[in-house]
Order: sequence, then C-alpha cells, then structure tokens
Amino acid sequence: MLAIAAAIVFGIAFLFTLIGTSIGISTTALLALGLCLLALHQAGIGTSSVGGGNWRGYRRARR
Repeated sequence: MLAIAAAIVFGIAFLFTLIGTSIGISTTALLALGLCLLALHQAGIGTSSVGGGNWRGYRRARR
C-alpha cells in the first residue's frame, strides 16, 4: 500500500516539475516523502499479512 502511495507522490512531483508550478512544498520535499514511503514499504511496514499472508505455509501444513 505504501508503494502505491509513493508512486502517486512521485507522479505528482514529476508533474509539478514538468509544469513548473508549486503548491507551497518543494519538489525535493515530495521526492523525499516518496523515498520515505518506499523505505517503509521495503521494511515491511504497511503490508497486510492478515487473512492470507502466509498461504504457502498453510498449503504445506495441509498436506
């Protein structure tokens, strides 16, 4: 989920760079926010493991 949010933030930062506009926050700050979201995603924060996160282990245990 955080990777999707990071992609959206990166897209907004890219569009602002192309257009040359600002909303009160710099493009660099948006890029830093996107990188923080990607780092959290890679660390496993925000991933949903409830209700089927370990389906391989369940399948092995069932046999």
